[in-house]
Amino acid sequence: MNNTLAKSNASTLLIHSLIFLFPFLLLITNFGVGLCSFAFLLAAIVYRRQGWPALVRHLTEIRGVLIAFGALLLLALAWLALRDGARVRDLEKPVRMFAAVSVTLTVLACRPSRKALWWGLIAGACAGCVFIAWQRWGMGVERPGGLINSITFGDIVLCMGLMCLAAMLDFPGRSAVWPGLGALAGLTGSIATGTRGGWFAIVLAVLLLVRHGQVLRGRLRKGLALLALALLVGSYFIPQTGARQRIDQGISDVKQYVGGGETYTSVGIRFELWRSAVRVIGMHPLLGAGAPQVKAEMKQLVAQGQVHPFVLEFEHFHNDILQVLVFGGVLGLAVWGATLVLPFLFFRRQLKQSKGGQAAPGLAGMLLVLCYFSFGLTEVIFWSIRSNMFYAMMLFLLAGLCLDGREERT
Repeated sequence: MNNTLAKSNASTLLIHSLIFLFPFLLLITNFGVGLCSFAFLLAAIVYRRQGWPALVRHLTEIRGVLIAFGALLLLALAWLALRDGARVRDLEKPVRMFAAVSVTLTVLACRPSRKALWWGLIAGACAGCVFIAWQRWGMGVERPGGLINSITFGDIVLCMGLMCLAAMLDFPGRSAVWPGLGALAGLTGSIATGTRGGWFAIVLAVLLLVRHGQVLRGRLRKGLALLALALLVGSYFIPQTGARQRIDQGISDVKQYVGGGETYTSVGIRFELWRSAVRVIGMHPLLGAGAPQVKAEMKQLVAQGQVHPFVLEFEHFHNDILQVLVFGGVLGLAVWGATLVLPFLFFRRQLKQSKGGQAAPGLAGMLLVLCYFSFGLTEVIFWSIRSNMFYAMMLFLLAGLCLDGREERT
């Protein structure tokens, strides 16, 4: 009896530690995502007898999400078989993202506390903020990016901070100051990177949180919200943040591009990449084309003087929708779009059917999807393995917590 209890306690500790470490290690190590994804896969195998029946019970609810990620994998397999120049390594992202369902299975089997994730997000946002602030103001790096590039770092740390706001539903009274601290850290970390693409995500998040006003009930929560607003506005007037310079630079870039001036600027480069992407999409709108063909068509456009030569220097088109249309066409866009739309609808249903703190995972899931959609408007946020795995693993983790909460209510 004592041995069984000891094993159970050790198992509980390990699962809670794993859930905490996933967001905590994400931005401050290079091994965190790989280690946690492998550990979740092993845990799913160990707890398959408990987790599989629970997953089957909720299959109707989560079926759309599984189909979306399954279709993404099947499409990648089809491109590998049918396209010239396709590489086996192109399967890495869709395979690992689909395998992230092991996170849901583990959560349903072990039924961990949601607080493990919330504390992990708080610690991860704070650690990321300290790391990037040290690079920005301690080392004097103008556009710091931690261990990755500045845009991806700024987007992910902001996403973690916004999800901390949803976690407030699980922190009653004055304890809400902790997720509030995580939210402020995420915002500060994003400002430190000089990333502008996340600003639209903030607008969408505010609209969503206003719609679900229970997050900001109470004087302390309203005070934290005002503090975040003051931090955002104040960053424009504090020269050391670089926010005003980035805004002024963006406005200047647009004016120069529209006026026929310099195009090799941050915004001008994006406009040229988007213009060239639209031309390439027009050549094969339904199914897209493989990388070698797209590269050849881009060179042809440059040779014809239709786009600037510098577009050949960049690996992607700085927009998720255009990127998918170029390489996957309308079919690819439908499949990729499903990995955003169907999870969002899933979390929306879970939120409507939940009450109190049980609504926190559903709201966090909606914020996750909204953030990634917003980031993808000016960047290919699904370009790196780290950002892909954060999206998939966090999505399936939050889905598992939502479904586990439903079992508590039945």
